[in-house]
Amino acid sequence: MSVRPLRATRILSLALNLPGPAALMRLRAMGARCTKLEPPTPAGHSGDPMQSYNANAYETLHAGVKVIHANLKTDEGQSTLHQALERTDILLTSFRPSALKKLGLGWRALHAAYPALAMVCLVGASGERAEEPGHDLTYLAEAGLVDGLHMPPTLYADMGGALMASEAVLQARLEQLRTGRGVRLEVALADAAHYLALPRSWGLTKPDGAVGGAHAGYRVYACKDGRVALAALEPHFAKALMEQVSAGGEAAANMFKPTAHQAVAQFVAGKTRRALDALAQRHDLPLLTMR
Repeated sequence: MSVRPLRATRILSLALNLPGPAALMRLRAMGARCTKLEPPTPAGHSGDPMQSYNANAYETLHAGVKVIHANLKTDEGQSTLHQALERTDILLTSFRPSALKKLGLGWRALHAAYPALAMVCLVGASGERAEEPGHDLTYLAEAGLVDGLHMPPTLYADMGGALMASEAVLQARLEQLRTGRGVRLEVALADAAHYLALPRSWGLTKPDGAVGGAHAGYRVYACKDGRVALAALEPHFAKALMEQVSAGGEAAANMFKPTAHQAVAQFVAGKTRRALDALAQRHDLPLLTMR
């Protein structure tokens, strides 16, 4: 069964790069009719920098989205924008507040002109920090999610912010339908990063945490021809694992002891990915083998 709660809801996005388009992709999947307004560029190119960063990502993000172009700093561009706004239920932006005001899109002016229109604003940081420059990497670093000199494996703040923005659109739409008037909601990428970092702040994913490597059943191990992500965390999974690892020698209750780590590592090191996959099938173990 497919549930499309935003069926026929008209969304106009001015948000470029990743968070806005990623949110739009989610909203379209929920049934929204999505239009995106981009700055004008030479023929054959997008006004969104994402196309130059990664054309495949741009195409994926904008599948099913109607893209129009206008220079919002001109009278003609403003006319195009306001024609679109007249047919819009929710406006999605990713400009700083000062830039929105310069474009005549401050909430007070917008709400006066379009009382039923709702607005979801993606910003880098919330409140007084909304004018600060920043990006996914800086917000992750602030949240304690950047280790050493290694780059994060994905854009957590951007994608987390996109999910929060799609949630905000749902909230705005519900309020809009309830009252007949629009509301303005703000989503900060820095807040998304801090939300994703909560398990680490609680200690869960730190080296001495249950899912940070301290539990012998929840780690990445080397096997004969690759690696295995082992997630036998719950007691029944740990028990099933240790019954195979030690034939009753090392109890599942000792999963935080060095001897348990040594036993699991030795057991896994002697097996191929194929053997581990078969073991998982036979004994209902949560694991994934990797090259």
